[in-house]
Amino acid sequence: MANKMLSFVGVGQRMPDKRLPAERRRDFREIYAEFEPARAAEQAGRCSQCGVPFCQVHCPLHNNIPDWLKLTAEGRLEEAYEVSSATNNIPEICGRICPQDRLCEGNCVIEKGFESVTIGSVEKYITDTAFERGWVKPPRPRRELDQSVGIVGAGPAGMAAAEQLRRKGYKVTVYDRYDRAGGLMIYGIPNFKLEKDVVLRRSRLLAEGGIQFRQNFELGRDATLADLRQRHDAVLIATGVYKARDIQGPGSGLGNIVQAMRYLVASNRKGLGDEVPEFDSGALNAEGKRVVVLGGGDTAMDCVRTAVRQGAVSVKCLYRRDRANMPGSQREVKHAEEEGVEFVWLSAPEAFLGDREVQAVRASRIHLGVPDATGRQQPQVIEGSHFNVEADLVIKALGFDPDDLPTLFGAPELEVTRWGTLSIDHRTLMTSLDGVFAAGDIVRGASLVVWAVRDGRDAAEGMHRYLRAKAAGAGVTAQAAE
Repeated sequence: MANKMLSFVGVGQRMPDKRLPAERRRDFREIYAEFEPARAAEQAGRCSQCGVPFCQVHCPLHNNIPDWLKLTAEGRLEEAYEVSSATNNIPEICGRICPQDRLCEGNCVIEKGFESVTIGSVEKYITDTAFERGWVKPPRPRRELDQSVGIVGAGPAGMAAAEQLRRKGYKVTVYDRYDRAGGLMIYGIPNFKLEKDVVLRRSRLLAEGGIQFRQNFELGRDATLADLRQRHDAVLIATGVYKARDIQGPGSGLGNIVQAMRYLVASNRKGLGDEVPEFDSGALNAEGKRVVVLGGGDTAMDCVRTAVRQGAVSVKCLYRRDRANMPGSQREVKHAEEEGVEFVWLSAPEAFLGDREVQAVRASRIHLGVPDATGRQQPQVIEGSHFNVEADLVIKALGFDPDDLPTLFGAPELEVTRWGTLSIDHRTLMTSLDGVFAAGDIVRGASLVVWAVRDGRDAAEGMHRYLRAKAAGAGVTAQAAE
């Protein structure tokens, strides 16, 4: 077979067709079309098959990217899917929402001068094709084990751990606060980045494999952590972090100032067909309003692009650093600008103006000073640079912190770090309580879906070792008793 790789010298980068901004502003459908098979193979063939694949090194899951790109280029898609899914439990989701420009694609060797391989789009194409052709199967263990595992949280960390443990034969029950599995992949990420059928398809597959889902279950309300420890041989806490960071100042109590997650959950629930009184009343609907979003991360990008689709009169994003120093994906910023979002860089909110409801945000211009210990330039307010931005709806997208976890879970003996996240042994991922493990944002703080998947897989391995040792110990005790 002729070598189909290293074609980057003659074939340029080409993403799947992207819908025009004027069209995609009117709906919440994903903005990229599917790759045509020939185009996917062509783009996969641009891979240089380098000896040290930096794309793989900089992927939190260390996906075997060069291997499944080569298989795709050769038309061996089922094998490509097997390689891709060997290291990633939700490749069809990561292919859609990972910030590839900061991870695999941003570290692609040919990116310097030739533009990177479209890794994320090929990953999405491989797994979507695998679902269409029936190659994706529920997790079926070779043999059933007597031990059971309880997992708190049906987000990416919980789902990844559940699948890994189920494949080993454990009885797995996933407890989740929402009425659908998927966590923020369902309720936090908008449809134009991740259509909900994609997530629900994956959770249905896990249920078909024998994983039990207990929805509308909240740890600390419906059961304590001690209760779950009695029900199961091991427990994993993978609840994520939901406590929104806030900004105080004059006027912060005015009406129509809302937190990002409250706004996004309402929008996503509306899209799912749920009854959402706050949306229907207009309180969490941007239609006809001047919207100002505070923040520069991916959540802020989700908010501004959602507001555009809801029919906002104008959408502005205030961020205290410049474009080069923002934490969100540069690709998302570009999409937002195409859709009409205005970014007000180097600006920091100081107060909210209005009578009962917000009418404007008062901000100051910022100068970036010397770098701190982390290497980031520190924002400094320029005196006398105040200006007002008119607003009918202000959305705070400033990040998330953990809640008061020991109190929330009814387990005061559960140790936390100085940042409020769960303290674990990083070799085993076990918390201070025997048999209780933790993974995802509840350990590392608010982070990416791909990191949550990695943590969930690592936690599953730690739990497996613990449970095998526990079973072996029980066997020794039983023999001694005889």
